[in-house]
Amino acid sequence: MIQQKTLLLLAAAGSAALLLGAFAFQHLGGMAPCKLCIWQRWPHGIAIGLGAVGLVALPTLMAGLGALAALATAAIGGYHTGVERGWWQGPSDCSGGPVSNLSTEDLFAQIMSAPLVRCDEVPWEMWGLSMASWNMVVSLGLMLVWLMALRARP
Repeated sequence: MIQQKTLLLLAAAGSAALLLGAFAFQHLGGMAPCKLCIWQRWPHGIAIGLGAVGLVALPTLMAGLGALAALATAAIGGYHTGVERGWWQGPSDCSGGPVSNLSTEDLFAQIMSAPLVRCDEVPWEMWGLSMASWNMVVSLGLMLVWLMALRARP
């Protein structure tokens, strides 16, 4: 059976890899993140910290919290996927939405204050899955690793 600390390290490294990949797409690939993309990054950062703490203290607690962090980013990725695919409306400040009942001035103000990167557009995909979808899938796998660490012996 794999030791708990090895699993903690593996799970935290998985979040670090996803986070580094996101930064590479942004800084090397020139793909600016949208609001929901940024939201997906926070739980990965937290998971990395939890993994580091778990290597020196409270590994079982950190494993449980790490599983929640992985579930959180997977949930945000799933929500973002739905926004990208038009299954539901995203946040009004980064998605297209209805313009009814807006005056010309209000509509112009909304257009001028809109972010450059929209949450409801897919900037990149592989095998039919967007980055948000991949984040969801891989993060669910990482959640399983965190749960294995939760059950493993120290």
